[in-house]
Amino acid sequence: MTAMRDKSGRPVVVVTGMGVVTSLGTGKTDNWARLCAGESGIRTITRFPTEGLRTTMAGTVDFVPVEPFSSTDLSERLADIAAEEAVAQAEIGRAGDFPGPLFLAVAPVELEWPQRQELGHDIGPGIDIDYDQMLRVSGGGRYKQYHRRFLFGSVADHLAETFGTKGSPISLSTACASGTTAIQLGVEAIRRGEADAALCVATDGSVNPEALIRFSLLSALSTQNDPPHAAVRPFSKNRDGFVMAEGAGALVLESYEAATARGAKILGIVAGCGELADSFHRTRSSPDGKPIIGCVRNALADAGVTTEQIDYINAHGTGTPENDKMEYLGISSVFGERARQIPVSSNKSMVGHTLSAAGAVEAVFSLLTLERQRIPPTINYDVPDPAIPFDVVPNTARDARVTMVMSNSFGFGGQNASLILTREPV
Repeated sequence: MTAMRDKSGRPVVVVTGMGVVTSLGTGKTDNWARLCAGESGIRTITRFPTEGLRTTMAGTVDFVPVEPFSSTDLSERLADIAAEEAVAQAEIGRAGDFPGPLFLAVAPVELEWPQRQELGHDIGPGIDIDYDQMLRVSGGGRYKQYHRRFLFGSVADHLAETFGTKGSPISLSTACASGTTAIQLGVEAIRRGEADAALCVATDGSVNPEALIRFSLLSALSTQNDPPHAAVRPFSKNRDGFVMAEGAGALVLESYEAATARGAKILGIVAGCGELADSFHRTRSSPDGKPIIGCVRNALADAGVTTEQIDYINAHGTGTPENDKMEYLGISSVFGERARQIPVSSNKSMVGHTLSAAGAVEAVFSLLTLERQRIPPTINYDVPDPAIPFDVVPNTARDARVTMVMSNSFGFGGQNASLILTREPV
């Protein structure tokens, strides 16, 4: 069999399995139905007290029980659910024997307030010890539990053991671009011939008091709490911030040759990946838009396609005043007048911002758009911003001919990544 190559002579990378869980529900079927129906998963927080907080809603995944609650434990459970669905759809390998590496996007891991309080009670006041000593002297035999749970690679180790991935699992965190970065690493491993398959997972269960307060102090969160489902307003003139959310997305990637050799169903193709970072500011985008412009151009160049070939943009679309403005600046600088003609939507208007998981969650939704030829809406789009003249798909899903999608992830710290997803090789 002759290997299929792209325009640059590299192996074509295809998707053979997808899994997703968000505040809308578990699995592709429920998520897609509710996404296209314009439903919202944003709700008032009940997990912890919110008295005195400016933001009291989030896209929590409370239907996946974790007791006692830990963001890392929830992240692990969500990753399990998404990866299991993706691997099952791909019908690859045997149970616990995935024939390729794992690339995992996951939030930075640290002790949360309840665990700190437990340890502080165990140790007593005025004791000056380092982090590892603190865990070791904690009572109740919690050292092993805490030490494993609050290591950055612990979730990846669990997934590697559960699914039997090969080689050392890779954990990564590139802010809101993390999920897209995980997919890019899988693509690059296959293109280099280091693997025939890769399991790319992104997960985040970080709705906890400390994270909520941190983002609130950055003035990044919406405070339009009532009703919660109307809080996320991407590209609208009355947008005021993003809403934290939880979720996970997973893709099984394979070379076209390996997938066809085993008779796998091909769900889509990752034709191009682009990234660019600038470190301009911890939260703000560079005012000249160069990092976003460069990222988008890199993705198009990597795929070997032009702006005329993009049929739909799955926008980063957080709903923050500056990020939405900078996304339009970046896209319009590359696409010119076509930026006003290409349908654009933001999944975050319904599921919220799943942070480290967002790039993978939105890649799954982009691939489903290619499969179903239906573009999910941007809900709460009632007051268009004249400074952002995108063709936003407003409030109701739109049937359309879609053969190529750009999916954008533009994160804090200037960490930007974009994917080009297609139905057929380019």
